[in-house]
Amino acid sequence: MAVKFKLKKGDSVKIIAGDDKGKISKILAVLPKEHKVICEGINLAKKAVKPSEKYQNGGFVNKEVAIDISNVAKVEG
Repeated sequence: MAVKFKLKKGDSVKIIAGDDKGKISKILAVLPKEHKVICEGINLAKKAVKPSEKYQNGGFVNKEVAIDISNVAKVEG
């Protein structure tokens, strides 16, 4: 049975644990099966990409990685 969360895409949240503790961000996606959320500009990881039409020279791209939903708190307003 799926768990219902009080957070949804577009909500403003404050990070309450981890390297980005204290930052305020916006939710880009909620992953209910994994109990995780993806927040804008939070928990960035470098990802290696091969050259393609989108990335002409390849290299590294910063990408947001999911964090546990218990590490965020909803901010009103």
